[in-house]
Amino acid sequence: MELRRSGSVLDSLLARLVLLLVLVLVAYLAYRVRTLEAALAPIHEKTIAPAVIVPKGKLSDLEQSTTRMFAKASQAVVHITTLNLQSDPFHLKILEVPRGTGSGFAWDEQGHIVTNLHVIQDAQKARITLPDHSEWPAQLVGVSSRHDLAVLRIVGAAGRLKPLPIGTSHDLLVGQQVAAIGSPFGLDYTLSTGIISGLGREIPGSRDLPIRGAIQTDAAINPGNSGGPLLDSGGRLIGVNAAIYSPSGASAGIGFAIPVDTVARVVPELIRYGHEVKPVLGVELANDVVTYRLGIRGAMIAAVAPGSAAETAGLIGVRRDEKTGQLLVGDVIVKLNEQRITSTRDLHKVLDGLQPGLEVQLTIVRDGKQIQVPLRLGTNVEE
Repeated sequence: MELRRSGSVLDSLLARLVLLLVLVLVAYLAYRVRTLEAALAPIHEKTIAPAVIVPKGKLSDLEQSTTRMFAKASQAVVHITTLNLQSDPFHLKILEVPRGTGSGFAWDEQGHIVTNLHVIQDAQKARITLPDHSEWPAQLVGVSSRHDLAVLRIVGAAGRLKPLPIGTSHDLLVGQQVAAIGSPFGLDYTLSTGIISGLGREIPGSRDLPIRGAIQTDAAINPGNSGGPLLDSGGRLIGVNAAIYSPSGASAGIGFAIPVDTVARVVPELIRYGHEVKPVLGVELANDVVTYRLGIRGAMIAAVAPGSAAETAGLIGVRRDEKTGQLLVGDVIVKLNEQRITSTRDLHKVLDGLQPGLEVQLTIVRDGKQIQVPLRLGTNVEE
C-alpha cells in the first residue's frame, strides 16, 4: 500500500516537470518566431534616413578652362575606321571587313583630315565618323612616310567640319599643360590631360629614319589615340599623337607627338602635291649592305639622274671600265657641309633638315681622293 502511493507521487512529479519543460520550450519558440518576423518585416515599414545631397560647388578656373577647351576642340576630332575588301564567293559580293581604328582631326573647311600614316597604312578603304555621328567615305590625298603623316578628304561635308587653331611647337616648355583627344580602344572623344615631359625626342619612323623633334608627354595616349591632336591649354594644336612607349602596348606615362611646326609645313605640301616636298641631290644611292661589303664608309652613288643638280655638279655613279668591262665604284659622299656621312641613313638625316634650292658643299671620295663639290639641292616635285 505504501509502495503504490510512493510510485504515484513520483509519477506526478515527473509529469509536472515534463509539462514545465514543454511550456518553457513553447515560450522560447514563440519568442524566436516574433524575433524572426520582426527581422523579415518589409523594408518599406522601416524608417530610412534619406541620403544627404551636397550641392555642386564652383569648378576651379583650371577645370572650367579644360571643359571649355574640350567642348570646342572635340568638334574637330574624328574617328577613323580602316577597312579591307574581301570577296564572298557564296554570295558573289565584295565585303568590307573592319581592319582597325584611329583618330584624326579637321585641318580646314574643305574636308581635309589629318592623321598618322600608320593608322591607314595597308588599308584598302577608310571611313570617317564626324562628331555628329555621320559617316563618310574618305579619299587619300597624300602621305609622308618620313614624318608618319597622312591627309584624307571627305567630300560633301562642308559646314560640318570645325578646324583646330594651329599653334607652334618651337617655343614649348617642359611642364606645360597639354591635352590629348582621340578614340582609345574605340571609345570616341576621350580626353586625357598631362604635361610636356620632354622635347626634341627621336622616335622610330619609316625606312629606319627617325622622326626628330617629337614632343614627349605623360598624358595618357593609348591605342586608338594615334592621329588625334595634342593641344595646349588654350586649345591650340601643338602636335599629332603618334606613339607610346610601353612593353604592354597600353599607356605607361610616356607618349610622343609629331610637333606642329613639322605638321604645318608638311600638310599643305601633301594637299598640294600628294607627297612631301624634299630636297634631293639627283642621285640613286647604293644599298649600305653593298658598300659595307666593299669596305666603304659613306653614301655611294649608284646612278646620277639626267638633268639633275648632281649631273650639273659632275657627280659620277657606278660605271664600267671601257677597256676591261669591270664595274668601277661611284663617288662616295663622306660629308655634307660639316656633317660626317658614314651611310645612306646619315645622308637622309642631314637632308631632312635642309630645304630645296639651298647651296651645299659635298665632300666625296673619287679614286681614293677627297674632292669638294658645291651643289644646289633640287626638289622632288614639279610645278
